[in-house]
Amino acid sequence: MRAVVERVTETPTERLAALLAESERQGFACVRRLVEEWSSGVNRFDRPGEALYVATTPGGDVVGVCGLSVDPYAEDPRVGRLRPLYVRVASRRSGTGEQLVADVVAAARGWFDRLHLRVADPTAVRLCERMGFRPASGGRDHTHVLPVG
Repeated sequence: MRAVVERVTETPTERLAALLAESERQGFACVRRLVEEWSSGVNRFDRPGEALYVATTPGGDVVGVCGLSVDPYAEDPRVGRLRPLYVRVASRRSGTGEQLVADVVAAARGWFDRLHLRVADPTAVRLCERMGFRPASGGRDHTHVLPVG
């Protein structure tokens, strides 16, 4: 079943509850950080060029999330950061992750010259490298980079 990807502009906290619970059971903190930063106002993906996307089933259940923000570790506002990327286990290998990343990369064009991301999970590494991200050399705050300018 193909997920539908939509851009989120309102508080996503309640919609992300099941995704958050699963991500924590899987040992990932990225969705928790997203929810906390949105709630506190630290990052609401509302600056120029930023965006937050969710993937949903036809019934409206959120099965994935991916955001685009100005990279807070770079000293260049033309460097974006893909974060967080998480897809529910049952929706993996269905194209959902690729769809989310493709939408984020498309949104980045015209706003950013390159995108950074930090990824350690081997499955996520393979996904991002298939999508064009390349290992970064010397990046302490990112593992991969993608030129988009």
